[in-house]
Amino acid sequence: MRRKHFLSSFAKASVLLSVTPSSMAYEPKKIWHIPAFLQKGDIIGITSPAGAITLSEIQPAIKKLEDWGYQVLVGQTIGEKDHTFGGTDLQRTADMQSMLDNKNVKAILCARGGYGAVRIIDCLDFSKFQQYPKWIIGFSDITILLNHIFEQYHCASIHSKMCNSFPSVWQNADAIQQQSIESINDCLVGKTISYTTTANTNNKIGKCEGRLIGGNLRTLENLAGTKTSPSTNDCILFIEDTGEYLYSIDRMLRNLLRSGKLKELKGLVVGGFKIKKDDEGEQFGQSLEEIVLEVTKEFNYPICFDFPVGHQKNNMALICGVLSSLVVTTQEATLTLNTTKKDD
Repeated sequence: MRRKHFLSSFAKASVLLSVTPSSMAYEPKKIWHIPAFLQKGDIIGITSPAGAITLSEIQPAIKKLEDWGYQVLVGQTIGEKDHTFGGTDLQRTADMQSMLDNKNVKAILCARGGYGAVRIIDCLDFSKFQQYPKWIIGFSDITILLNHIFEQYHCASIHSKMCNSFPSVWQNADAIQQQSIESINDCLVGKTISYTTTANTNNKIGKCEGRLIGGNLRTLENLAGTKTSPSTNDCILFIEDTGEYLYSIDRMLRNLLRSGKLKELKGLVVGGFKIKKDDEGEQFGQSLEEIVLEVTKEFNYPICFDFPVGHQKNNMALICGVLSSLVVTTQEATLTLNTTKKDD
């Protein structure tokens, strides 16, 4: 993506697409919940359901949340450490449960990813969360939580950067990093979210509408066969990953193909992929784009590459679970999220 083009495109984030093609007709099958958008003075809780992080490391995030006008409740797992985890499984479960049950907490920002959410997901009770839905925010390993509430409770969530990605000195961060963090608040307050990227020559032209869902590809693959694995029919799926070989990406996508996760999609959005270099003499022989296009060759939905989501600076916030439109042309690709359209 060209930096200049993306910055200008991001400035149009509050503008809805002016044309609604007939192919975007959508028949909702479930009642969906969008948590209340936040107002100044609302409380955002910070907890670490996965990797360990210190209080000092989350201070830049606390300051930015307070600058946005929110109060911050720091969870008991911040500063805890049990090997790689932010406390023991019991500690992390208790802290997340406390945040879920506290009806005064309007959003839960996960402090970081790493690994660990899968160890506690089945120990969490979401009954009070269902009574008082709130925003759960994060990505990477937190893909587990986002997809769990998508599949089990039909509730929207926010895929975005976490506390460990906030710059220690805001003024020293470049524009892309600042905008990706500001996009979290844009989602929290209910702004219309629309991102436009320049065309990749491998993009598959088309337009569609569906519920937006996805996240880290490795995590999505690992959810296969569980109650947390998302139903992707009539959805726009977005994927991203980091530190994987090309053959591994091919294997993960073929898992999604064989399990039916790619068959009934409305569209596919491919975000950032930090790919490991193949070992000498073990080159896989296909690029990321070639892998994706081969795995999806029997399907006719639009596909866009180089979308600004993933383990990178331009990791723009996305609201999972809401009706969204994807328009891919020869010049650009635009993903627009609709947080106002309700189910019939």
